[in-house]
Amino acid sequence: MGERRRGHPEAASAGSLGGYLEGAADGSLSGNTVRALRADLERFAAWCEERGFRPLPADAGTVAAYVEAMSEDRAPATVRRHVSSIAAAHRAAGERSPLEHAEVRRALSRMRRRKGSRQEQVLGLTWQLRRRLIEASGDRLIDIRNRAMLAVSYDAMLRRSELVALQVVDVTLDRGGSASLLVRRAKNDPEGGGAVLYLHSDSVRLLKEWLAASGVSAGPLFRVVRKGGTLRGALHPGQVPRIYKAMARRAGLAAEVVRRLSGHSPRVGAAQDMIASGIELPAIMQAGRWRSVRMVQRYGERLLAKHNGAAQLARLQKRS
Repeated sequence: MGERRRGHPEAASAGSLGGYLEGAADGSLSGNTVRALRADLERFAAWCEERGFRPLPADAGTVAAYVEAMSEDRAPATVRRHVSSIAAAHRAAGERSPLEHAEVRRALSRMRRRKGSRQEQVLGLTWQLRRRLIEASGDRLIDIRNRAMLAVSYDAMLRRSELVALQVVDVTLDRGGSASLLVRRAKNDPEGGGAVLYLHSDSVRLLKEWLAASGVSAGPLFRVVRKGGTLRGALHPGQVPRIYKAMARRAGLAAEVVRRLSGHSPRVGAAQDMIASGIELPAIMQAGRWRSVRMVQRYGERLLAKHNGAAQLARLQKRS
């Protein structure tokens, strides 16, 4: 079990754990990444405090016990991410990474054997679902915003952090009714080289409706809408999946469907629609700004299976 250090002067708090990490990052990590790491470390520090364990430097038994506790109700990928965050804080503090300890690696191996390593697939908001959510939305200012958010996110295949970071100036209207969208910084573009993306005219109409109704003419494109239609600042990335889930519930989608929606669901759905339409992987990767085919293949694995060698052979054999 973990080493008990209740009241020990070296026992790191959640704040100091995050402080070690932010100090080491020195601007090399995105703000969203640092926030996610901090949340993981706060959870670990709170868990240690409840049990009188020292979180930094953590005993190998402490981290192994944390893996066992987390894996009871968390997905393996989530547990691995938490352990990676703990390891990052240790390295930033000049301490040995818990992942170097055999006891921690054995705990992770037991979790994989017990629960498997396959992640549950995020539900893609494909074109049909996108249309259903938009058609079911209401006439309030918040509904007008939500429609525009979903449409823009689908067309440009945006991550939730990219969506909330958009500025009005990032939208350039074309004479044909479509528009181009500048994404200044992305998860795989930490230096901010940026990318110019496409918006179809139907998405532009929804976006114009939002800008006209809200009066937004500069600054953050998508704003918080309070009761009564009062606008605040830019949305937080964590609000994006809640918005999609609320739209899905209003559209009457099943609870299990709503549960599987995430902030990346329009991005996943657009990729799935492209695969189903026979668009080649290089074009899909360019649209989604992926550098490897792994994520595209994972998002579209069921659709791609219908085009693999076995499926093609069955068609050539004209099997019935």
